[in-house]
Amino acid sequence: MVRKHARRAVKAAFAVALAIPIVLGGTANAKSTSPTITVGTKNFTEAYVLGQLYYQALKAKGFKVAYKENLGSSEIADTALTSGKINFYPEYTGVIALDLAHAKAQTSAAQNYATAKAFEEKRGYTLLSQTPFYDADSFAVLKKTAAKYGLKTISDLKKVPKLSYAGYPECKKRSTCLLGFKNTYGLKTIRFVQLGTIPVETLIDNGSVTGGDIFTTEPAFATGKYVALQDNKHIFGFQNVAPVTSKSLVTALGSKFTSAVNAVSAKLTNAAMIAMNKAVAVDKKTPAAVAKQFLQANGLL
Repeated sequence: MVRKHARRAVKAAFAVALAIPIVLGGTANAKSTSPTITVGTKNFTEAYVLGQLYYQALKAKGFKVAYKENLGSSEIADTALTSGKINFYPEYTGVIALDLAHAKAQTSAAQNYATAKAFEEKRGYTLLSQTPFYDADSFAVLKKTAAKYGLKTISDLKKVPKLSYAGYPECKKRSTCLLGFKNTYGLKTIRFVQLGTIPVETLIDNGSVTGGDIFTTEPAFATGKYVALQDNKHIFGFQNVAPVTSKSLVTALGSKFTSAVNAVSAKLTNAAMIAMNKAVAVDKKTPAAVAKQFLQANGLL
């Protein structure tokens, strides 16, 4: 949510020296008078992969590109955007619509994208095409827990005694997370456990919590141990990714810029993102290497 969509102030970061923003130069054949695209990312594995995908693809097309990684949560990244520290970053459309624009719950991915884009347009920014993949927060439980209580939807959690949920710090204040559980789903007595150094999967596995926020493109879902309960009231929103960028940058760089970005976005399916996230988080490859391999395989480098 929110995560991300909540997204996500303290998600466990890939263990390379990513705590310090990295600034990388563009290619020599870009015109010296053209503006620099400053790509920013948030602070978790998927964000690093996305940032590298767009950064490398744009650099390969000859644009002047700088790269600022690990900015922080959505709110922090948005501040970096509006203050001019960056002028391009991949964001989840539901985060924009629900957490930044504070719009009402959206009923479809198309409506969600339109709401998010309208919000950015009013501020002097815009959204480029959204990805096929979506990465939402979830209320994930063990499959055996779901079977024990007959859980299919978040609404079904009213059956569970001593209900608890592990989530990221921003979850506590978001209608797309804890406030949504309480006010939209009526789970008034749910206990919130803030995630820190212990992975959410560990807390779920050892019974410390009923469930927790495992994002829907996480490698954990490939294990078969967990199930994400259906968000039948849509509090997590529709979380496709769309690059946010300034209107002035689009005007200055034109269709070559937007086409290069949209070509990357079009290839990003759920299966592709789960595979790339696993390559970084589990197989310990660098986000840059994983992005390069994907772009080369898809003819984008």
